[in-house]
Amino acid sequence: MTLYRRLVVPRLIELSMRQPQMRDYRRGLVPEARGRVLEVGVGSGLNLPFYAEDVREVVGVDPSEELLEMARRRAAEAGRPVTLTRASATSLPLDDASFDTIVMTWTLTLCTIPDPLAALGEMRRVLKPGGALLFIEHGLSPEPAVARWQHRLTPIWRRFTGGCHLDRKMDDLFRAAGFDLPELRNEYAKGPRPMTYMYEGRAVRA
Repeated sequence: MTLYRRLVVPRLIELSMRQPQMRDYRRGLVPEARGRVLEVGVGSGLNLPFYAEDVREVVGVDPSEELLEMARRRAAEAGRPVTLTRASATSLPLDDASFDTIVMTWTLTLCTIPDPLAALGEMRRVLKPGGALLFIEHGLSPEPAVARWQHRLTPIWRRFTGGCHLDRKMDDLFRAAGFDLPELRNEYAKGPRPMTYMYEGRAVRA
C-alpha cells in the first residue's frame, strides 16, 4: 500500500464525508437501526452520534487503521458499547445471524470492497432473519448521458479517491446478493450529477 493510500486517502475520505448534506443523510437513516448493529465501513465514526438510545451495541469494521483511530475517539463519546475491528467486508470475523441491523453508508463504492457481491454475501450471512440492512450509497444514474460520464470518469476518479466507483448499480448488486429492497429511494444530491446519484433504503434477506 502506498503512503498516499495509507495516509492521505483516509483524510480525504474524512473530509468529504463530513459535508453537511452527508450529515443530513446520516441523520435520516442511522436512527432507524435497532438492537445489535454492525456498521460495515465504519470509517472515522461519523455515524456513531446518530444511533438511537435503544441500540444495544455497535460493532464497526473497516480495513483502514488510520480511519479506525479517528473512530475510536468518537466511540469514547457514543454513550453505548462500541467495538471497532480492522477487517474486510468480504471476510467478516463474525458469527452467522448475529446482528439485528447492518448499517452501510457510502461503503460499496470504495476500492476497499473490490468484490461487492462477496461483501454483501457476508452481510447477508451475519444478518438475523427478519433483520434489515440500512444503506446510503452513490452509484449509476438511470440517465444515459450521466451514466456515460460516470463510466468515462470512474477510471480516473478511482486513482485520486482511493478507488471510489461512480458507476456501480446498487439495486442490482443487492438483489444479486440475495436481498429484497422493500424501501428504495433515489435522488441526486447537491453537486455534479456523475458523483451524486444516491441510493438510500432498506434491504432484507430474500
